[in-house]
Amino acid sequence: MAVLGTGTANGGCSLLHAAGLGYGASLALDLPVKVRILDKKSRRDVEDPDGLLEQIVIAWKNAGLKLPTDEIFWSIKSEIPPRQGLKSSSAISVAAIRALCDATDSTLDNADIVDIAAAAQLAAGVSITGSFDDSWAAIEGGWKLVDTNAESARQGLLLESEGPKSEDWKVLILLRGDRDERPALEDFTFHQQAFSQALTALQDGKDLVALTWNGRGVVGALNDQSGRRLTNDAFVNGARAAGISGSGTAIVIFAPAISTPTIERLIRWYEKFDDMEIIETSVINADFSSGEE
Repeated sequence: MAVLGTGTANGGCSLLHAAGLGYGASLALDLPVKVRILDKKSRRDVEDPDGLLEQIVIAWKNAGLKLPTDEIFWSIKSEIPPRQGLKSSSAISVAAIRALCDATDSTLDNADIVDIAAAAQLAAGVSITGSFDDSWAAIEGGWKLVDTNAESARQGLLLESEGPKSEDWKVLILLRGDRDERPALEDFTFHQQAFSQALTALQDGKDLVALTWNGRGVVGALNDQSGRRLTNDAFVNGARAAGISGSGTAIVIFAPAISTPTIERLIRWYEKFDDMEIIETSVINADFSSGEE
């Protein structure tokens, strides 16, 4: 079995849910995914319940690009918990498009990759906005504030940041299992005040404040009382920021990396809940020194 092409990307967490105001921002986290294109079917089945990989192929062809072979066989290795708001669909989309580039010796800039990823996710029904912000985080690190109503990823880019310094923060992710259903856009209508606070915080360069305000808005939109309680527990135990990511269910918690007692206290608190899992990770900062990656 030969590998025709390989692509990588990473997951992330929400700083501003794009359904709240039509503006979105996601922060890159060290949750890696690798997608490979093979010359024959892998012995390990690829789980793709939403048909995302098929839509990636369609979006690739719709962009006027050629496939490496008539039939595509995929392999996915991901450390992103799926269906919990940690941007697994965007990361897989970006990694798969990069694999197609590798397999066909094609050169696309990152904005074009984000556009193809958005088209595929909308067609597969895994995103209600196109997830431009999620795909930017998956491919470049840091975070970008985007206008989801823009015609392209490049036109929609409003603001960008390398993100909180990776060495300064420990990121804990509380996993609560797959979400039962995806929310509709109208579910966010009555919680715009919280999302407006998150947007203002991003404009002021306070990304962790945005994460917390955004989480409060999402809690309201989802009517997630358990999420509200668990997020408040994080602050009681010393966290500096905490909020639900995406449309749930994962809760992302930031604590100062230098404060080992705080981190240990948070872990001990959430380990009491048998139906949850805690993973530790870090921010992936964007590198603006050499231009586009």
